[in-house]
Amino acid sequence: MKCPFCSHLEDKVVDSRESGEGDSTRRRRECLKCGRRFTTYEKIEEIPLKVVKKDNTREDYDRRKILNGILKACEKRPVSVEQIEGMVDEIEREIEKGYEQEVHSKEIGELVMAKLHNLDEVAYVRFASVYRQFKDVNEFMEVIKKLLKG
Repeated sequence: MKCPFCSHLEDKVVDSRESGEGDSTRRRRECLKCGRRFTTYEKIEEIPLKVVKKDNTREDYDRRKILNGILKACEKRPVSVEQIEGMVDEIEREIEKGYEQEVHSKEIGELVMAKLHNLDEVAYVRFASVYRQFKDVNEFMEVIKKLLKG
């Protein structure tokens, strides 16, 4: 690490601590030439995840979009905010595990639908009706028939 005072390239680490949230490390260093101390921070470099939309445009991943979609689907249903937050956490973990730089919006939608199907069938049908953009009542009825069959 280059000393900010004399630009010497050699130092020693005097103290090292993790930040309160554990997402960075604070290091106290001492320059081996001038003896002055300085602080550096080490943090994992995160590459922002991009979402590929239906029209092939790309935008930054936004947790709030998933959360808002699920909240709307679960409106007036016996589903707690904690359950919804937990579902969004699970979806994010699956996305982070399976995709490095880009994920298609369709894959996010399918994850949401699978989670909603297990949580609340009415919320699932609400979300599916918007997500799948049913063209007529028959398409909608097909989804309900599949639900009734189990």
